Amino acid sequence: MAGGGRRTPETTDYQPPIWKSYLYQLQQEAPHPKRITCTQMVPNRPKYYGREFHGMISREETDALLDGIEGTYLIRESQRQPGTYTLALRFGNQTRNFRLFYDGKHFVGEKRFESIHDLVTDGLITLYVETRAAEYIACMTINPIYEHVGYTTTSAGFGWAGVRALPCEVRPPVPTIPTENERPATDRLSALVRRATLKEGERTAKYEKAHNFKVHTFRGPHWCEYCANFMWGLIAQGVKCADCGLNVHKQCSKMVPHDCQPDLKHVKKVYSCDLTTLVKAHNRKRPMVVDMCIKEIESRGLTSEGLYRVSGFSELVEDVKMTFDRDGEKADISADVYEDINVVTGALKLYFRDLPIPLITYDAYPKFIEASKISDSDERLEAIHEALKLLPLAHYETLRFLMSHLKRLTLYEKENLMNAENVAIVFGPTLMRPIEQDVMAALNDIRFQRLVVELLIRHEEILF
Repeated sequence: MAGGGRRTPETTDYQPPIWKSYLYQLQQEAPHPKRITCTQMVPNRPKYYGREFHGMISREETDALLDGIEGTYLIRESQRQPGTYTLALRFGNQTRNFRLFYDGKHFVGEKRFESIHDLVTDGLITLYVETRAAEYIACMTINPIYEHVGYTTTSAGFGWAGVRALPCEVRPPVPTIPTENERPATDRLSALVRRATLKEGERTAKYEKAHNFKVHTFRGPHWCEYCANFMWGLIAQGVKCADCGLNVHKQCSKMVPHDCQPDLKHVKKVYSCDLTTLVKAHNRKRPMVVDMCIKEIESRGLTSEGLYRVSGFSELVEDVKMTFDRDGEKADISADVYEDINVVTGALKLYFRDLPIPLITYDAYPKFIEASKISDSDERLEAIHEALKLLPLAHYETLRFLMSHLKRLTLYEKENLMNAENVAIVFGPTLMRPIEQDVMAALNDIRFQRLVVELLIRHEEILF
């Protein structure tokens, strides 16, 4: 059963939440399925139906067989559309007919069942609960217990069991500068320069992450951790966050704040993991693979010719990936293990390529491309700065840190032969890509991707 806790203004002592039993009681009262068996041999009976199949009979014959008893059911072949099948179910003093499908499992809607008996059982529970408690269910989300539910993670050195944000709470906005209409055009660039003088701590904000809800079947009685009400049905009773394990009704999931605290037991890998999920699970400012690779590169590779352009052996790059996925922060990428620094740079590039949502996100991508097409240099920088505000904070912080590193890399251009343009050619398609695009448009965007990254590197000190 779901667990949690609550705190009152008068005390900080843990108090278990009060789980509401009304819907559970209704489920217990729901009619039980009663199969009406056919006593005759029915020709052409589908092999996936049993004796509840009565062949091609009329609705009147169906009503007579069900005999007005709640929970009775049978399957018949449609007279109007031969080859299609109907589940006839007696509920609420009337016969209800549902188009029945089979694709290896039985279903009439989204849920799929191994047996007709389970389908009917779940259907009777759903009909009974949602009919008897329609008004109650509609109001379930009004007074949630969510803000009182204790929550901890297994992240090293991280845990909390305090008050969650209320669903209606206004989250603090990302710090912004005045817009173009609020100040003279001549002052726009100087505002960016002033912003660059802020101390890092003054720009730090708490990362926000939406829950990663997936439809879930709960074994045994289970209660919603948002509204504290019972999650009714046999299967797919609600949704579960794949990153933190929060269990809620599907309708309640729309009300849950974006405050997911990923649990390391749910986050199994480093590569191909959502960036914000990874940093929150490990309680870090940036992904450890970014910090560790950049530290290693800067300690022994900044003067290496063709850094980032030259590829390391792909087998060794994959080995670094597996090392991070297996060992996390304990991964050893030192020169003793990977002598070729290009293996480390390859592993860092691979991390960014493998992100399910790119570092420069799909949502922000069009704004960056549009900004790169502006001819006036000051207006172009201002537009890129505005586009940066669209990035999730974890993405923004990681991009800031990476651009600072790449700017330092270009200071060694005479030794490594990598200026801002050369580095941008490598990182443009690595850091940003559209969610879907035709081939010609994608090819056309490559030069703008390069220009965006080049501008971020050259003007890193005023854009971030």
